[in-house]
Amino acid sequence: MINARNIKSAQENIADTIHNTPILQSVQLSKLCNNHLFLKSEHLQKTGSFKIRGATNKVKQAFKEGAKSITAASSGNHGQAVAYIADKLGVPATIVVPTDANPSKTNAIQAYHGKIEYCGTTSAERIPRAKELAEEQSGIYIPPYDDPYIMAGQGTVGLEILDQVKDIDAVVVPVGGGGLISGILTAIKETNPAVKVYGVEPDSANDTYLSLRNNKMTAIPATKTIADGLRTSQPGDLTFPVLQKYLDDLVLVSEEEIRFAFSFVMERMKQLIEPSSAVAIAAMINGRLPLENKKVITVVSGGNVDIGKIEELIVPTNLE
Repeated sequence: MINARNIKSAQENIADTIHNTPILQSVQLSKLCNNHLFLKSEHLQKTGSFKIRGATNKVKQAFKEGAKSITAASSGNHGQAVAYIADKLGVPATIVVPTDANPSKTNAIQAYHGKIEYCGTTSAERIPRAKELAEEQSGIYIPPYDDPYIMAGQGTVGLEILDQVKDIDAVVVPVGGGGLISGILTAIKETNPAVKVYGVEPDSANDTYLSLRNNKMTAIPATKTIADGLRTSQPGDLTFPVLQKYLDDLVLVSEEEIRFAFSFVMERMKQLIEPSSAVAIAAMINGRLPLENKKVITVVSGGNVDIGKIEELIVPTNLE
């Protein structure tokens, strides 16, 4: 497992690349959630998501090891981040994406001079292909979440939260493969174990929820959830034990609850966030967690939205 020292080291390693993202607040949203709610705004991060943190930490290490090419498997955000930092270091990158990948994300990958290859619709399909390409190209494969350097890089979100908001009670994090939440869990629980950390998944992409309930890795079929960044088929081999050790609980939200949270943040806060980011806010709006009048951070994991599909995501937010 990674530890807090690994995350501190990652923080130093990536400081010249990433943004220290701001904390946002909304009085209306706090009232709606019956808590003092803060948003850790990784949608304002470089490349539009938290993924640049882990990708920078890992790709820099690969570069030190003499990598001549880089490959990755990604629904979009990880691919953008890997392409960005690989381009900065002058290393060619090939990103394997699902056939239904968000065009805004694939366009960004190509803007960062990453080569695109389409493969299947699940991580179970695209990860083996990315590894195969790395072997063919004598390159290094950069995992989306199940890697110590990736996990430590994502954990820097947790260190920033602890620095930015004092006396917090809880942190709520979207869960896909578990790279983000395993890093945040390690950073927070090894620094201040009194802070609660909760995970949230869409109810149609509940692989981690089932895995925790079954106390073993449990895979699910491909899902069509609008939270496209959370469409993993099972947790990571390295991330899952961290969740088992530290996580306080994991809850589920529906597609309509995700849509409402997405719409509320855009309409009332004027922030464009991904549906994947909205799951944590949805859990708070709908009272899924045992929190009331607490200082709560929800991690807004990304903001790379296909603007052509925004109208499909919007629902009325009139609460009267």
